[in-house]
Amino acid sequence: MKRFLWLFVLIVLPVTALQAMTVAVFLEKADALERRGMMAMFSSHLRLLKTEVKGASQALKAERDRRRASGQPPLYCPPERARMKSDDLLAHLRSIPPAQRQRMEFRDALRLMLVRRYPCPS
Repeated sequence: MKRFLWLFVLIVLPVTALQAMTVAVFLEKADALERRGMMAMFSSHLRLLKTEVKGASQALKAERDRRRASGQPPLYCPPERARMKSDDLLAHLRSIPPAQRQRMEFRDALRLMLVRRYPCPS
């Protein structure tokens, strides 16, 4: 029985870890953190959201580098040291229609924000 349980854990955990977070799930967790106030600093959800933002940012940077290397024009042109405030990110995510939030991955929403915020000169 123990072997079966460990096999189940080894199969299921990596699959669930690879699933991308939707905008709706991200906002649910962010809203829950906002309600907790200062206690949010101790929540595992905060680490989860930070990890999601970092992972999506790294994936988009790699995507942008691949486009540049293949001679394709970039989708967005951020300044060298672009900074994003969490309030700006949350406002952008909340501006996405609720029906789309259920289907849209966080990374795609972040890409959309970057395209709108940092358009490339024509």
